[in-house]
Amino acid sequence: MKVINKQANSKMCLICGLEKQAGVKAPFYNMEDGSIVSIFQFSDIHQSFPGRTHGGMIASMLDEVMGRAVWVHDDCIYGVTTSMTIKFRKPVPYNTKLKAKAKVNTESSRFFTASGWIFDMQGNLLAEGEGNYMKLDHNKIVDNSVNLDEEICYIENDGVIDIE
Repeated sequence: MKVINKQANSKMCLICGLEKQAGVKAPFYNMEDGSIVSIFQFSDIHQSFPGRTHGGMIASMLDEVMGRAVWVHDDCIYGVTTSMTIKFRKPVPYNTKLKAKAKVNTESSRFFTASGWIFDMQGNLLAEGEGNYMKLDHNKIVDNSVNLDEEICYIENDGVIDIE
């Protein structure tokens, strides 16, 4: 499927922060079907049991991809999680490429809902989630001392134009 464009990464976010030492550093792509996709991998520092990623990291990735799904059509909207449910289907490995995908299900002027999934590269469903989000202006999320444009500042062209 064709990539429309790449979303910005931040400095210190646990999932997308490029300067976060223990972070995932996941890239996110807006797709032609209106979904968002990330090809990423957890590392052994995200371990729960040997060979398995911690459930909190899996939930964090699903929250990130679902919350960013609204950016596919408007990157000025920030989603703040109000509730989320996760179903863990199979063990999620680390040090292995994975694919996260999400889409907005419903949207109003103040809220949106989204569904998200994590797959292995063979297409097996490993985890899925449903989330409810409130739309907020970034000035209502962080105090005035934080410049969000300086925090969410990385847009690196990595040449990805198509993702299966």
